[in-house]
Amino acid sequence: MNKRGVRDLDVGGKRVLVRVDFNVPVKDGEVTDDTRIRRALPTIRYLLQEGARPVLISHLGRPKGEPDQKYAMDPVATRLQELLGEPVEKLDAAVGPEVEEALDDWDGQGVVLLENSRFYPGETKNDPEFADQLAALADRYVNDAFGAAHRAHATTVGVAGLLPAYAGLLLEREVEELTRVRDDPERPLVVVLGGAKVTDKIGVLERFLEIADEVLIGGAMCFAFFRAQGIGTGDSLVEDEGIEMAKGLLRDPRGLRLPTDLVLGDSFSADAERRPSEGVEVPAGWMGLDVGPETVGGYSEAIAGAGTVLWNGPMGAFELEPFAAGTRGVAEAVAEASGHTVVGGGDSAAALAEFGLADRVDWLSTGGGASLELLEGKELPGVAVLLETADGGQRIAGGVEREEVR
Repeated sequence: MNKRGVRDLDVGGKRVLVRVDFNVPVKDGEVTDDTRIRRALPTIRYLLQEGARPVLISHLGRPKGEPDQKYAMDPVATRLQELLGEPVEKLDAAVGPEVEEALDDWDGQGVVLLENSRFYPGETKNDPEFADQLAALADRYVNDAFGAAHRAHATTVGVAGLLPAYAGLLLEREVEELTRVRDDPERPLVVVLGGAKVTDKIGVLERFLEIADEVLIGGAMCFAFFRAQGIGTGDSLVEDEGIEMAKGLLRDPRGLRLPTDLVLGDSFSADAERRPSEGVEVPAGWMGLDVGPETVGGYSEAIAGAGTVLWNGPMGAFELEPFAAGTRGVAEAVAEASGHTVVGGGDSAAALAEFGLADRVDWLSTGGGASLELLEGKELPGVAVLLETADGGQRIAGGVEREEVR
């Protein structure tokens, strides 16, 4: 990428405001999935090794622009300290005199974690006053929150326009990996798209139907394509708005492949009566909840022969064990593929983790919407605002850091 990275930054003794993505699940005061915290560690450790004084900020959940103890960052601070092995001082605010005083009194050991940025209405509004307050806390800015880079918020864009702004190691690698799939993949390029809605992925569908060798469709989004062809979908989840979009895509389907068989249930429940479909017609009173074994076999064969595989979205209701086989089969095929494998989307990542396959793909993206927008070819606001390299050339996350940022 043609943006300056954290390794271009002279940080010795300087306060560095680091936008991280610590939007993690919390239950009963404990972090239940620390993946995003772990993915931020290489950048944090690099800054500490270089003598910086990292000040971290993130959002957590969807508070309504005001303090809400349910979304406080305290459990995140506890888990971060355990993983980092360095002191983590968590403050009860993100900006203001008490924060400035605490940072002035800081002994410089470990890191400081500010309170949830979304406790402030100025965050999502990219309010200049809130950005000014954030910028006053540090000498430099690093964005390592790729998952939030598609949002023009105060912590991703506003403050980056006020301080010298650099990319963290994770953000660098994310942009490198996803851009490679989009612009310079090893062929054949096989794209597997699942999930519920065509509208969520119409941009990616349009893009990759132009450039991919095959686009394999699964999940409930397939029912919009079936309905567009006049095929009965029973009680299956069908996105009405997606039907017209599917009709448009089917006029020039190129490498588009749809399921050839399904697994049906009489309700959306793990206790549902389950049966295979005859073809892809879904009778009344039934719903398609997974792709069938014939589809998994065909998709797995395409994945095995690919030079590059991009997978985003589950093949069915994998959270219900009787309907998890399709997603599991595709996950196993991706894990066993000899080509370069990139997986994006929270549900796909969750599926890989559930099946014990997360460490068997080449890149597991932390971005949901950010990944999709970058793959579509859109410019991400949180990346666009960063300083460009002096020569405008490519920066590659290489060497030791490349292995660490996983």
